Order: sequence, then structure tokens, then C-alpha cells
Amino acid sequence: MRVGKGIVVIAAAGILATQLTGTAAAGRSPFDGYGTQELSWGTCGFAPVAGAKPAECALVRVPRDWAHPRAGDELRIGISRVKATGKRTGVLLTNPGGPGAQGTPVAGQIAALEPAVNEVYDIIGMDPRGTGVAGSAEEGLQPYLCHVPADQLPQRTDLDARDRSPANIAEHQRIPQAIANACEANPLAPYITTWQTAHDVELVRLLLGESTLNYLGYSYGTWLGAKYASMFPGSAGKMVLDSSTDWQGRLADAFSFFPVADQRWLDDLFLPWLARQWPQLVGPTKEAAAKTWEEVRAHYKGLGFSGDDFDQAFVGAGNPSFWYSDTILILAAAKELRGGSLTPVSADLRAQLEAYAQRNLHMSYRDVTAEFFGSFLRSDFTTLPGTRFSVACNDQPTESTLWYRRLSDHQGPRYPLDGWAYGLYEVCGPWSQHPREALPDLPTSAAAKVLVVQGEFDPQTGYEQGAGAVRKAPGASLVSVDDSPFHGQYALTGDSCVENAVNGYLLNGIRPGSEVCPGQPLPGEDQVYATPGPVPGHSSAETQLTHRPLRELAAQLQETISRVNSVR
Repeated sequence: MRVGKGIVVIAAAGILATQLTGTAAAGRSPFDGYGTQELSWGTCGFAPVAGAKPAECALVRVPRDWAHPRAGDELRIGISRVKATGKRTGVLLTNPGGPGAQGTPVAGQIAALEPAVNEVYDIIGMDPRGTGVAGSAEEGLQPYLCHVPADQLPQRTDLDARDRSPANIAEHQRIPQAIANACEANPLAPYITTWQTAHDVELVRLLLGESTLNYLGYSYGTWLGAKYASMFPGSAGKMVLDSSTDWQGRLADAFSFFPVADQRWLDDLFLPWLARQWPQLVGPTKEAAAKTWEEVRAHYKGLGFSGDDFDQAFVGAGNPSFWYSDTILILAAAKELRGGSLTPVSADLRAQLEAYAQRNLHMSYRDVTAEFFGSFLRSDFTTLPGTRFSVACNDQPTESTLWYRRLSDHQGPRYPLDGWAYGLYEVCGPWSQHPREALPDLPTSAAAKVLVVQGEFDPQTGYEQGAGAVRKAPGASLVSVDDSPFHGQYALTGDSCVENAVNGYLLNGIRPGSEVCPGQPLPGEDQVYATPGPVPGHSSAETQLTHRPLRELAAQLQETISRVNSVR
């Protein structure tokens, strides 16, 4: 960005939590009064997506502020459960990231995609504080939203961060200021943090009656999982962190690394792929394709669309659906600029594009015009999910608006796709609140429980994020996926190497050492085009895909994870 009944004995981890809060009376745990609540499991408010296993759901009472748990103010969060189908050995809590993604629907999807894991684990989902309860219309269970007055936002529709004039920069900076004001006006804002949510997770463990909690997190979910293990190391079980942030560093760095990762994705993967598939239309080399990309950008600006909005369409393209969307965006304008065939070299890719366009645009991709597609690019800043900003800006000390503008000056020339814009839009610059609690680093005792899975060309949590965390946490393991541009690997791509590594750990307790898995072909292609990148060397193994009867479910979950962790 997501149990049993009766009295639960408070474990040693609860004592640690008391020490961390520093506010509980001597001898009292912050979980007193919450760890003995009885949960009523029942029907979930959301309908499972096609192919997912049905789950049961319950509500959990949590204090609004774990630093003062007896202040009286409370929240409710949703959890879900898909029971183990065989001999149960524990629970696996899942989180799709964000910050701000609801996780209760994910449990049934993971259970369906990984039946061997669901055979021995109850799969648990959780809607983190601030995200509301999935499927509920009840007052008090709705997401924390930032309602930004339209008159506080720029009235211009032609914003382009490449324009470095003081007036244009000032116009850009009205946006994060207005968002920060709106989000901080909500009384929940100070209490939507990873520190608070990690306590919620520990309470869930207590209510489930488990001595340890196994965990599968994607993107921001890796930050949450690592910080949970840092705060409650005795409670952490097997930790699988997929598409990871640098949880030994700063969460803000995961966002400011977007321009680096996205430019690499565009230059080294997407543009060469376009050139291979449409050499006559976009040019036969990545240099020619890059020139076409700029011409297309200018074409959309000529039609009245914002340069920033055009660029953002290519930011965080961590799943095949984004590839299809971005491709249609290019083809629609290239056709109008120079004519030529829209048929790709790959017949499979043509079918995939056609299916995507029919499903999402209700027409053939060949009939899409730039004017029509451009209407989907317009940004709307009036209603935004507050959890994303509160977590990002409350977890750790933030930088100033001036610092972010200078970051924009620095990143723009090097990473023009997102580098000019990112620093001008960052809400943490004008954010006025300060972190109330410190987040510890992962101790050595917990590092040996961590397995990180990281795609080499992930455009959302860049490879260096996960690799950096592992390097700073001796004992943690890293599975690198060579040449992969996708955000979210395990259970989503069908990569047998990744499946074997993660399931070997979850099912047999055998955690691999650091290793490199082969990547998969890009959309519509049948071979991997090896591309130099940050993974040391290349995998010598051939790509093998597992049989995936629920391919559409996997694709849908990957798109969900990618979308909720995107800056779009």
C-alpha cells in the first residue's frame, strides 16, 4: 500500500510490546482488555472473486492509540480466515501492501492459488486500520479518505513538471499542500502508522491462539511484516517478503526510488519490447522507440492532456495489464502521427491486447483514438485514500517541501519519466505532524526467519530496495528473479523456481540461501531477452512455468497488488 474463543495467555511478545509503548503501567500489557475478546466468525461482506476460496470474517476491537490503550477510543478492523484443508500446522497472515490495501479478500485468493499451503495453514487476511472493512457499508467501518477542496487545487489542466519556471513549480506544489491539509484534518491521521498496525497484527496473533505468526507480504506489506518482526521478534514465524522495500532503511526511500526503477523499466525493457513487436510503427531500435515515445507525448499534449498525466501512465507498470494499457496509449497516437500497421509481431500479443481492450474499453484496440484514451489520463486529486499518506509521512521523520523540490531538480535530468514530477507531488513535504513512535530495525534473531523475493526490473519496489534490506540484515535470504519486470512474484506468475523456493520454506522449513531464478518472457513473447541489470550475473536455468489452472485469478491478484502499490 491490508481463532479460537476464550481467554488467551499473553505471551512474552506482549511484554515486549509493553516495553515498546513505554506508557503502560508496570506489570500491565497494552493488550490487557483486548486479548480476551471473543471473535464472532461469520459471512464476509465481500463476494469472493471467481476462483477464490470462500472465507469467513470477523471484527477485532483495537485501541485507536496503542501507546495509550486504555484511553477509551477504539477502532474496529476486519480479518478473514480460510481454514486449513488438511493437518493444520499454523496460520499464514497475508498483506497486499499499499499502504492502504484491504487484505481480507486476499486470503481466499492465496488459498486457491496455493492449495498445498492452505492444506497446512489457515490463511488469514486483514484490513489494516484506516482501510475500512471490505464489503461493509456500516458507519465507522469505512476507509479513511482525504477530501480535498477543488478550489485549493490547480485549475490548469496542462501541468508538466518539465517546465521548471517558478510559477509552474509553485502551481505543482499546491497539490501536495492541499492533500496534506485534507488528510491531517482527519482526527485518525496520527494513528494510522505501521507502529500502530503492527500492534494490531500482534493482537490478531493472540486472538488466534498462535505462539508464532507466519507472514506473506507484498510491497508495503514487506515493510509492515519486517517491522512487525522487529517489534515482536518472538512472535514472528516464517516471513516471506515479496517485492520488498528496504525495511532496514526508510520507507520514504521506497517512494523516491520510483523514478530510478521506472526509468530503467522504460529504457531497458518496455521500449526495446515495443521495437521488437512494432518495428515499422515505433522504430526497430530502443532509441527509435524512445523518439516515438516523445512524439506521442507531444501529441497528447497537443490534444490538451497534461504531460504529467501522460508520464504517470507509465509509472508503476508492474503487471501485464499495465503493459497492455500503455501499449494501446502509444499505438493510438502513433497511428494518428504516421499511420502503419498496429499488428504486433507476436500473434499471442495481438490476442492479449484485443482481449484487454474488449474487456476494459469495450472496443478493438485498433479503434482506440488518442482523444478517447487520453480521457482516462486525467488526474483527480479531490478524494484520496488517507492511509497511503498517513503511513508514509507518520512512520519516520520527513523531508521538507524544499528538499523534495531539490530532489526533483536532481532526478529530473537523469530519470525524466518520473524524476521531474515525483519531488513536486510528494505529500510528505508539507506534512506537519511528526512521528510519535520509533520503528526498530530487524534484530539478528529475526533475520534468520526472513525470505525476500525480488524481481530485477520491478518498477515499483526497485531491486535495490529488497537487496539492500537483506544486505543490512545478515541471516536474511534473497531470491532474485532475473529479468523480471513484475511487481509480485510468488503465487502470481507461475514461476516454478520461485514457487519451489517459497513453498520449500513454508511447507518444509527449508529456507533457501540467496539464489537467482530465471525470469519469464515479456507479454506475448516466448523467450527471455537477457538484459543487464542490478542482479549479479544471470540465471543459467531455463524458465519453467508451473501448471496454473487459475491463471485468471493469479493475474487479477497480481493486478490488484500492483495497482494498490502504484502511485497512479
